Amino acid sequence: MMTDVVPYSFRQDADYLYLTGCLQPGGITVLSKDFGFCMFMPDTDPHDVVWQGKTAGIEAALEVFKADRAFPMHKIHEILPDMMRKSSGLLHNVKTALPSYTRLEAFCTATSNDGVKDISSYTHELRWKKSASEVKLMRESASIACQSLLQTMIFSKTHREESKLSAKFEYECKMRGAQRMAFNPVVGGGENGSVIHYSRNDQIIRDEDLVLMDVGCELHGYLSDLTRTWPPCGAFSSDQVALYELILETNKECVKLCRPGISIQQIHNISVQMLSKGLKELGILKDGRTARSYHQLNPTSIGHYLGMDVHDCSSVSNSRPLEPGVVITIEPGVYIPLSSGVPERYRGIGIRIEDEVLITDIGHEVLTGSMPKEISHIKYILNLENKPMEEADDLRELKSAELE
Repeated sequence: MMTDVVPYSFRQDADYLYLTGCLQPGGITVLSKDFGFCMFMPDTDPHDVVWQGKTAGIEAALEVFKADRAFPMHKIHEILPDMMRKSSGLLHNVKTALPSYTRLEAFCTATSNDGVKDISSYTHELRWKKSASEVKLMRESASIACQSLLQTMIFSKTHREESKLSAKFEYECKMRGAQRMAFNPVVGGGENGSVIHYSRNDQIIRDEDLVLMDVGCELHGYLSDLTRTWPPCGAFSSDQVALYELILETNKECVKLCRPGISIQQIHNISVQMLSKGLKELGILKDGRTARSYHQLNPTSIGHYLGMDVHDCSSVSNSRPLEPGVVITIEPGVYIPLSSGVPERYRGIGIRIEDEVLITDIGHEVLTGSMPKEISHIKYILNLENKPMEEADDLRELKSAELE
C-alpha cells in the first residue's frame, strides 16, 4: 500500500503472467499432471467491489484463461493439500510464495523432505527464447520507446528539468499505447549521470552538462530498455566528445559481436578490454591499478537478458551461448563522480549508450536502431530550430536511415 487505503499500481509477476495470462492480483495457479491447469481465484468482497471494481472469478478462470478447473480462494485449504499429497514432487515460485499455501501441512512436509524446488529454472528456460509473437511485441515496445525518447530529446532543448524530461517520456509512451514504464526513468543531468540507477529526477540541467536517460516501457507484458546521452544545449565539449566516441565505438563493436554461439560474458570481456584501452589513452586510467580503477568507473556488465522483466531470466547464466530468439542489451558506459581522482576535466561525466538486440539465425537485429546515437545526428536534431525549411528533407532521410 502507498498509504493507508491507497494501493500502489500492481504489476503481475512475470512467471505467473507467462503461464496464465492473468493480470489480476491475489490468485494462485496449480499445474499438475493429475489435475491439469487449476486456478484459485480471489474471493469477491462486496466492499472491495464498491471501491475498486469487479474482479475476475472462477467463471473468468474457465472462460477467459481456459483453466481446466477453478475454485474460490477460500477453498484452497480443502483442495490443495490433496493435490500436494498426490504429487511426486513440488515446484513453486519462491519469490511470490504466499502463506496461504506455504503454511499448509502438506507443503511443510514436502519441504522438510527436500521435496520442494524453485520453478524459475523451468519458467526462465521457457521465457529465455522469444516466440515470433513475443518478438513482435518487443519490436513494438522498442519502437514506442525510441519514438518517445526522440521527442524527449527535442523537448530537452527548451526544458532542462530532469522531472519534466521524465514526465515527457512517460507521456509520449502512454500516448503511443504503452501501459507503464519498464522502470522508473533515469534522467541524470551532469554529475547525476554518473549515478547508475539515479532516480530522484529533481535537478535542473546546466547548459554545459550532458543528460543521460535510461528508459523503457511495457507493452502487454513485454519491456524495452535503452539509454542515450546528449547535451541539451546542442553542443558537446571536446572532452565530452572524446569520452562519448569511446563509448559509442564500444557499443557498435559489441553489437557486431551479437550472434548465436557467443555469450554475454564473452562480449563483456571484450568490452572491458576496449574501454580499458581507451580510458588509458585518455589519461583516465593509470597503469598498475587498471582493474580496480576500471571497476570504479564502470561496475556494470555489458548487458543483460530482456523480456517480461528488465533483468530477464535471472536463473540463466550470462556465460550461456546465445541462441536465436534471445533478446539482450548492449550498454557500455563510464561513470566518473566529482570525487574521482581522474583529470579534472572529466570529473562529473556519466555516459551510457544502450541498445536492445535480438539474436537471429544469421546474426542480430537492433530493436532500438531508430534512436539516433551518432554525434552528428544528435547535434543535427538539437539544432534544427535554426535550419531552413528545405532541410526538412535531410531530416526525413536521417530518420529513414536510422529506421533501416
